[in-house]
This record gives sequence, C-alpha cells and structure tokens, in this order.
Amino acid sequence: MAACPSFPPRDGAAFLRAVRAAAADYFATNHLSSKADAGMVVKTCIMLALTFVPYALILTNRFSGPEMLGFAMLSGLGMAGVGFSVAHDALHGAYSESDRVNNALGCTMDLIGASGYMWKITHNVIHHTYTNIHGADEDLAVSPLLRLSPHAERHWYHRYQHWYAFVLYSMTTLFWVFVKDYKYLFKRDLGPYADRKHAPRDVAGIAAGKVVFYGWSIVVPLLVVRLPWWQTALGILAAHLVAGITLGIIFQLAHVIEETTHPEPDQTGTMPDGWSVHEMATTANFAPRNRVLNWFVGGLNFQVEHHLFPRVCSIHYPALSPIVRKLAEEYGLPYHSHETFRGAVGSHLRTLRRFGSGMYLSA
Repeated sequence: MAACPSFPPRDGAAFLRAVRAAAADYFATNHLSSKADAGMVVKTCIMLALTFVPYALILTNRFSGPEMLGFAMLSGLGMAGVGFSVAHDALHGAYSESDRVNNALGCTMDLIGASGYMWKITHNVIHHTYTNIHGADEDLAVSPLLRLSPHAERHWYHRYQHWYAFVLYSMTTLFWVFVKDYKYLFKRDLGPYADRKHAPRDVAGIAAGKVVFYGWSIVVPLLVVRLPWWQTALGILAAHLVAGITLGIIFQLAHVIEETTHPEPDQTGTMPDGWSVHEMATTANFAPRNRVLNWFVGGLNFQVEHHLFPRVCSIHYPALSPIVRKLAEEYGLPYHSHETFRGAVGSHLRTLRRFGSGMYLSA
C-alpha cells in the first residue's frame, strides 16, 4: 500500500467505544441478531423477482413494444434494488453470520453486471476508510465531468454540472458494467493502493460475471425478442438508465451535500480528526422517516449508521439511528440528516453548483 492518509489513533476513540457498546446492548436487550431477518429474506426474493420476472415476460414475446419497454424499466429498477438491498449487505458481510451465504448472495452484484470483487476494494476498503478524501476516495472520481470535491481540479464546464449531473448519473450502470470495473482492474494505483495486483482466480471471477451478465441482459434478448434489434437495444438502454439514475442519486446524497466536509491530511499525511469523528463529519442521512425509501434502498439513507456499523444488516439502521444521534450530541459530534429526500437532493445540487463555481462552503 502506498503512503495514504492516517487518522489520529485516540481522537474519537471514546465515542466509537460508546456507540459500539450501545449497539451491542441494543441487540442483546432485544435478543436480536445483527444480521438479516425473515423480512430481509423476503425483500431479497422481491428484488430478484422485480429484476427477472419482467425480463422473463419480455422473452415470451406476448406483449407489445411499449409494454416490453415498461417491463425493461421495471427490471432496471429491480437491478438497483438488488444492488441496494441484497448485494451491498452481503458484500459487507452484513447479511449472514455465514461467509458462504454472504459470498453466494454477493454474487448477485456480478449478476447485475458489476464486479463484487472490485466493489469490495473500492467501496468496502477505500471508500469506507477514506470517505470524502480527495485522491483516496474513488467515489469522488466517478467522472472528469463532475467535480465532487472542492480539492479536485476545476474546469470551465463544471460551472454547469448541477444542470447535467443527473444525466451522468443515469449512465452509472452503463459505465460500471462496461468501463469502470475494467478501468480499476488494470489501474495499478488505486486509491491508497500502489501497484495493485489481482490473483488469477479473482480476474477469472470478474470475467465470468461479465460473461453471465452480458449473456442474459444483451445476447439472449437480441436472439429471442421478436422486435427490430434497435428496439431491443432501446429496452436494454432503458433498463440501465433507470438503474443508473436510481443508484447514482442515492449514492451521492450520503456524502456530497452542504453539511458534509472534505478534509485533507496535513504535510505528514495525518488527517485532522480520528476515523470515527471523520466519518461523522463526512457522512449524512436523508429521509429517515420515509419507510418506502428505506425499504427499497436497503437502509442506505442511514449512511451514518452504515459507516459506523458496515457489518450490521441495513434493516437495523432505523433502530440504531436514535442511539447514534444521542451519543453524537453527548460527545459534541455532528449528526447530519436531511428530513426529506427532496431536501437532500436540493442540498446536493447546491453543493454541485458551489463546487462547480469554485466556492466551498462547509458546515
């Protein structure tokens, strides 16, 4: 690993011990496992069905072109749901106590086109450790057309990024399944990693996942669906645009809003705050009372709790939220949360405008 930012070891340690102890007490008192429950299993089945039942209906050729397009869009929504509510928990080891179960369900990420192996590196390790740190957090470098950090190089077109950002977000899965994974696979310096090498079995796993995804999502429809090829291609594109805009927006609302900070290390490579304090300053929740949104996005609207407890299943985040908020207040730490989805989106757009114009205002 190359030289990377380090965190003061004691700063925030008391808060982290307290919040972990409180969470452990919550699970013990209520006789609950920190992993998935029956409701999570049901949701897993629903998300997989939302992806593949509309897909299967398309393959029957019993519906009109517009109806097939609608099914394709539903399938895209299901793909986003699988990523949010199944693969994300599984790849964090939060779905089950069994590594075998987590690994099996983690393959659903490859099933919808993205490499679970690369996700573990770029998300589980890099993003969760170096949140909002320019040059380390790969989530801030999704596209040169977007300036998601006030420390990134600014170009003239960034001034308009708050107008075109959602268009780029809609291409999230297209970029992910056709470019991003390959880019990171061949990129030797990845975040804080220098000269990163991948084992042959991991490369083979990425290749196998891509073959499966390209097969079911592109090759089979083009061979089976009795529509002109361009109409079938339009349906495939529509599925990706729906999945992309859904994933892209949700991911950005957790870290790129007005309240969150983008700290930098000092000349010695040391961050100003300890890791737990850093996470509280750079992460935000949104729409915590929106039960439908919380169910669909797998608790990713409770990003504060997710970053503190990545190995706890997302179904428990709403219950842990008041515990974390109370302790944050006691220890004088921020607890960022937008009450509504709309409010969070507005804050994100205002942040894009400020970063694009060169202004950096942080709470």
